[in-house]
Amino acid sequence: MARRLPPLNSLKAFEAAARHLSFTKAAEELYVTQAAVSHQIKTLEEHLGLKLFLRKNRSLLLTEEGQGYFLDIKEIFAQLVDATEKLLARGAKGSLTVSLTPSFAIQWLVPRLSLFNELHPEIDVRIKAQDQDDNSLQDDVDIAIYYGRGHWSGVETHKLHTEYLVPLCSPMLLNGPKPLNEPQDLQYHTLLHDTTRRPWKLWMKTAGVRNVQVNQGPIFSHSSMAMQAAAHGQGVALGNLVLAKPEIDAGRLIVPFNHTLESKNAYYLVFRESQSELGKIVSFKEWMLGLVEKEQEQL
Repeated sequence: MARRLPPLNSLKAFEAAARHLSFTKAAEELYVTQAAVSHQIKTLEEHLGLKLFLRKNRSLLLTEEGQGYFLDIKEIFAQLVDATEKLLARGAKGSLTVSLTPSFAIQWLVPRLSLFNELHPEIDVRIKAQDQDDNSLQDDVDIAIYYGRGHWSGVETHKLHTEYLVPLCSPMLLNGPKPLNEPQDLQYHTLLHDTTRRPWKLWMKTAGVRNVQVNQGPIFSHSSMAMQAAAHGQGVALGNLVLAKPEIDAGRLIVPFNHTLESKNAYYLVFRESQSELGKIVSFKEWMLGLVEKEQEQL
């Protein structure tokens, strides 16, 4: 014999209305209209073949059947809440797999990861460094760091740092036969690229630099490689100011010119919409966004 389960949306509306003894307050709690709650109650009454509410002197009362039904189902709803909280509590512990590009892992996340570990020793973070190919979260990944415009379907996204691109080079290039005194001096130096030459072209245009061959120079698969080449005096890279900050603070890289290029792309924290309330994901998201906000203020 098939179970005669009532419509769950109607049951939810009934529980709220019975608890408040008000369709209006139930509607406010459920973020629907009063008419929608009334419709759901009518559907439930028709399904059960019983009257659940009585209107008397502009007040709402439960019938004897409605009162008994409410006393039974309110315990069930309380058990559902408890079960959900227990599940989310378990989700606040365990391992958390984070997928991101090697450059972002090496230059930003890994140096700061101990800060998260100190706050949440109950969460074991697993770093999965890989190139972002198809913008889809793999089954074994909880959180990813994507690079782009932020337009990805089926996931919740949170923008990290606004990306400012700046020339980066070794301090040794400030001296020598062709010192870097002004942007036009780039014509005498090797330009270092990471997969695309377009950012250099845009930077030159906005800086008013002419007659520099932006289509020449070595290309590296990752920005971290271009920055390392720059730190070794092999040329000038155009890099993310945030990611380059540790090398700048250590004196291995300098920003020879003040002109910056604000990129339309940025790094985004990404996870499945269905897991937005999972404890370990909430903990990592709040930690990372808070840290990013502080760093952005210091730029």
